[in-house]
Amino acid sequence: MAKLISKVYSDALFEEALEKQEMDALFEEVKALKEVWNQNPALGQLLDNPKIGKEEKTGMIRNIFQGRTSEDLMGFLAVIVDKGRQKEIPAICEYFVNAVKEYKNIGVAHVTSAVELKEEQKTQLVKKLLDTTGYVDVEMDYQVDPALIGGMVIRIKDRVVDSSIRTQLHELRRDLSKLQLTL
Repeated sequence: MAKLISKVYSDALFEEALEKQEMDALFEEVKALKEVWNQNPALGQLLDNPKIGKEEKTGMIRNIFQGRTSEDLMGFLAVIVDKGRQKEIPAICEYFVNAVKEYKNIGVAHVTSAVELKEEQKTQLVKKLLDTTGYVDVEMDYQVDPALIGGMVIRIKDRVVDSSIRTQLHELRRDLSKLQLTL
């Protein structure tokens, strides 16, 4: 249910940004809002306090974000708080950011390698991903996992390319276990 609520609010904000041709500005504002929310969990806890009335919560939102965000985002936050959906703000931001990335044809790649990649390798990987995926830009998230032994695992959305030594050894072990030796 929470996912549906977050998506509905996110879609409404996306449509407004598209209609007013303010996609880039709202995209940056929502990313900043998401960061502020993640860095200040006390803000969410304060807004969830049932002893504080809606008007007071809306006033707090205005005091915190007035002059730092556009009136469109300010009004949007006020509606969310007025409807009692302030817990959903991080998820709404996440859905919105992902929708804008999809709209702008920006991919997000999660790369896990056995060792830290050199800058030249990262550059080549980005070029290869742009050539093969059709994205105009790609955001990279690099992680190191020595358990891979060698190679890397690349995940973009629901697609995974696993060229790790760990996986190759696992597949080899599975294939060998299927063999039956005859004497």
